[in-house]
Amino acid sequence: MAARERPAALSERIRHDEARLAEAIGQQIRHFRSELRMTIAEVASLAGLSSGMMSKIERGMSSPSLATLAAIAAALNVPVTAFFRKYEEQRDCSYVRGGEGLVIERVGTRAGHEYRLLGHNIRSRVNVEPYLITLTDESEVFPLFQHAGVEFVYLLEGRVLYRHGKKTYLLTAGDSLFFDAEAAHGPEELVELPVRMIAVLSKPRDED
Repeated sequence: MAARERPAALSERIRHDEARLAEAIGQQIRHFRSELRMTIAEVASLAGLSSGMMSKIERGMSSPSLATLAAIAAALNVPVTAFFRKYEEQRDCSYVRGGEGLVIERVGTRAGHEYRLLGHNIRSRVNVEPYLITLTDESEVFPLFQHAGVEFVYLLEGRVLYRHGKKTYLLTAGDSLFFDAEAAHGPEELVELPVRMIAVLSKPRDED
């Protein structure tokens, strides 16, 4: 029963997000229009819209197309991205149900290696990516990763020999590593399967 309800719950969340986006865009449009002391009719005329449609957009009752947003942005002399600021400010919390999350294909990913992204941030100057990593199949060759920033690894299950630079660490459930991610790092040997770990990657946004 729960499995049947999930698509409906997902659809409801999507509708909720769309409504929040339309409301946030409308608030920003009204804000910029008020700053310029322009009426709805004046902005609508410049954007090639009816006053009624412009009013619906400001009240979050209509989801405008990108072309419509571009026309409104031109009328208000602001970038289109300015309309999304309030919505982005509200998206500072990622909620992921158990067993969900976006599966990411990383370099060297193969069958039995799963990297599930558990959240993301938008406005922060630091990019943070939390992953649930599951390794279920033996492999003699593992890719080593190198990237800007730092990384935190916490082992939930299994045992793994983990390399960082020239050193290796035997990790068991409850063990963790926090390290400079510019040094080559990654699992070197799966000692006991399955291996499940949380990995949190953090780097300056301008390194993306």
